Amino acid sequence: SMRNAAELALSEFNSPNIQLIVKDDGGTAQGARTAAEQAIAEGAEIILGPLFSHAVAAAGQVTRTRSVPMIAFSTDSNVAARGIYLMSFQPENDIDRVITFAAQRGKKSITGFVPDNAYGNVVEAAIKQYAPSRGAKVNAVERYGTGQSDPLSAVRRAQAAFRVTDLIIIADGADATPRVLQALNSVGVSPKRTQFAGTGLWEDQNVYANREMDGAWFAAPDNAGFAGFSKRYGARFGAQPARTASLAYDAVSLVAQLVKTQGARRFTEEVLTNRSGFAGVDGVFRFRNDGTCERTLSIHEIRNGTSRVIQAAPNNFNIPQAANN
Repeated sequence: SMRNAAELALSEFNSPNIQLIVKDDGGTAQGARTAAEQAIAEGAEIILGPLFSHAVAAAGQVTRTRSVPMIAFSTDSNVAARGIYLMSFQPENDIDRVITFAAQRGKKSITGFVPDNAYGNVVEAAIKQYAPSRGAKVNAVERYGTGQSDPLSAVRRAQAAFRVTDLIIIADGADATPRVLQALNSVGVSPKRTQFAGTGLWEDQNVYANREMDGAWFAAPDNAGFAGFSKRYGARFGAQPARTASLAYDAVSLVAQLVKTQGARRFTEEVLTNRSGFAGVDGVFRFRNDGTCERTLSIHEIRNGTSRVIQAAPNNFNIPQAANN
């Protein structure tokens, strides 16, 4: 799906002077390292991918040694570095955006529930990092495992905090979020009394269909860009793209744009970390010097089995996201 999206981007860019070479990393660190070595030996000026963090870390050891920039698709900011840029939906952006929006609306006392995994690690750190700078207080961040009773144990550990909590962040997807909701309901905490919020993992019809989620907020790109991309992808390939396919499309579009406009400087750090950023299917994005990706995001509200944008993403980085109504 991502390869198809890359080819679609090339076909729409009016014959850019680019040769796209596709390598299979085999899903392993060694495979990614070998693929990167082969690509550079064949003259690659920039690497797009890999997708998973262990593969990015391995390939990045090769690309950094050879001073070839890489735009990878992992969401794990731990593998970002100078010259290793992550074009992905990083949960730190979601958390900052939703906390900022909530604080604007007077919701400044936070209790969080996060899975006991790498994603949860990132989200917990982001909640604790961004809340104070947005004038919000973190009462507790509780973790839960995959056991059926684990969310209930996490909720019970947080019970003392509920008296002062006006924003509950649940950083999980369609499989686990209902179990956390059920546990919260069992102690009398529901979205009817307390504002619930989440990350882009809530961008899922199975989440919308849960009536307990009515009124909940989450941060994610506006769906309109992906809908248009999906339509063009479907017309060309006769199937629907994976959600991550837009990342490959945007990466190739960016490369094509830089080849056309930046000459020999096209893939330098100065160009790739342009503070103004770049426009893509999923909105405006920019790479920081440390390789992480910052995105403008919309705030969505879940209501009646669907979601709607209640605060649009800014169309550039000169507009504070919190001030864009």
